[in-house]
Amino acid sequence: MRRTPIVLLLAGFLLIIDYYVYQAVHVAFGSLSITIKQSIFGLYWALTGSVILGLLIYYFGNVDRLPARFRTYVLVGIATNFIAKTFVMAILFLEDVQRGIRWAYLQISRLFQEDPAISDEVVIPRAPLLSKIALAAGSVPVVAITWGIVSGAHDYRIRRKTITLPNLPKSFDGLRIAQLSDIHSGSFHNKIAVKGGVEMVNREKPDITFFTGDLVNNQASEMRDYMNVFDKISAPLGVFSILGNHDYGDYVRWASPEKKAANLEALKVVHRQLGWNLLLNENHMIRENGEQLAILGIENWGARGFSKYGKLAEAHRGTQEAPTKLLLSHDPSHWSAEVLKDFQDIDITFAGHTHGMQFGVEIGPVKWSPAQYMYKEWAGLYENEGQFLYVNRGFGYLGYPGRIGIPPEITIIELKRSPEPEIALASASA
Repeated sequence: MRRTPIVLLLAGFLLIIDYYVYQAVHVAFGSLSITIKQSIFGLYWALTGSVILGLLIYYFGNVDRLPARFRTYVLVGIATNFIAKTFVMAILFLEDVQRGIRWAYLQISRLFQEDPAISDEVVIPRAPLLSKIALAAGSVPVVAITWGIVSGAHDYRIRRKTITLPNLPKSFDGLRIAQLSDIHSGSFHNKIAVKGGVEMVNREKPDITFFTGDLVNNQASEMRDYMNVFDKISAPLGVFSILGNHDYGDYVRWASPEKKAANLEALKVVHRQLGWNLLLNENHMIRENGEQLAILGIENWGARGFSKYGKLAEAHRGTQEAPTKLLLSHDPSHWSAEVLKDFQDIDITFAGHTHGMQFGVEIGPVKWSPAQYMYKEWAGLYENEGQFLYVNRGFGYLGYPGRIGIPPEITIIELKRSPEPEIALASASA
């Protein structure tokens, strides 16, 4: 096994980190009674050993036979352990630098001392207060990651936007669109909370609903326990959906190409059973009072190595007479790569995919996430010369079973028609 030396080196590296951090634990609790100290030290090494054991089981065991949720929490535990101890090490390292400078100063000073009583050995102990501060700092990511799982994973938020289009037909003025994206049903761990999120969507009473891809993590069977949840989503003008990069099963080792193809077909059946209109490089016309609006949906088209199954030219064909065109495209990178360049008549593109990295800060004008270093358009509404893109932050989660600072999103977008020129002119004169 080629990865064996790497994994063993990683385990050894983690043990070195654990021993370094243990110094803070030893100093911070060194003044307690022997019984309490032994309990704390024993608990520390028991947790550390569990993380190392989990790492070894994950890499050397038959992980495909392990439950997906177990694998997820093992990886989250390993990552949390590393992140927390990195915080502790940062403070310990700064203290060690300070201790080193003091030690060097005392050594140099000793060279100029003539008192033979001065010891040749200079020991500068760790400060108990700094060790306690270091451990407190290490608890911050542990609390945040835990809270993100317990509370953040299903803390659904409704985000509202109004988009004004000059070419919107009068019949669709005030059209309310609900958008969901990135459900990732295989990651859910709280069905009651998921039901609550779906009920929030229905309470908004949208005219039409869009789902912009990644219904599952990999396999159609992940939807088995959630069919009777998501089939409750409905809208008078219909529910329209597309596929995301995870829906194709590209990240699973299938027994054969036929098995993979069968999984994709099964997922398409799931969309139909939910009552959703799955758009595969095609379009659908919505007609009201003799006026029409085009809904275009393409298969996944992604940059940075993601699959490019989407064919926008095919989806666009036959929509020329529709004055307003709305596109469902899972990956927001598609907007600048193709939509803006070659399809200037597409008014709004609805995307998802980024999840806002499930981690970030959005407080007032402050908006930051690691996702912005990968995607120029990663969350919210964007505009370029009259063309709009909305990137939904996702309804579910993937990998880390929670969210920190970027809560799951239900988007409600209202379309408004620009005032008639003569009305606008009259208003300006008044």
